[in-house]
Amino acid sequence: RLYQIPFGMPNCEDESEARTLYLVGDFSAPAEFFVTLGVFSFLYSMAALVLYLRFHSLYTENTKLPFTDFCVTVCFAFFWLVAAAAWGKGLSDVKAATRPSALISAMGVCQGDGVVCNAGTTPAMGLANISVVR
Repeated sequence: RLYQIPFGMPNCEDESEARTLYLVGDFSAPAEFFVTLGVFSFLYSMAALVLYLRFHSLYTENTKLPFTDFCVTVCFAFFWLVAAAAWGKGLSDVKAATRPSALISAMGVCQGDGVVCNAGTTPAMGLANISVVR
């Protein structure tokens, strides 16, 4: 939800008041889908582990239970692939929206003649990239 993040623009003229730039974009849906699927996968794996260890005889005697377990696992694998792709696209959109050159071009104070604006640092996205690779 980048639109909730205020970004203070520098004040270049003494008589003008400070302005706030709000970033554009809401990329929370892919991240929420990714996290929700991860939580449900964890809960299902814990339930399956209890079933395998505690009720092993029930699992081996019933022929429909292993097939159902297989089908649910295949569904989780497919949705995990979809969630990772959605989060990867959401992350690339977040990177594009927070790229220093995009922020500088959105600031009106940087568009004047003779005004030079540059980014102090580049955002660190290493951990976010790792979250997509996982």
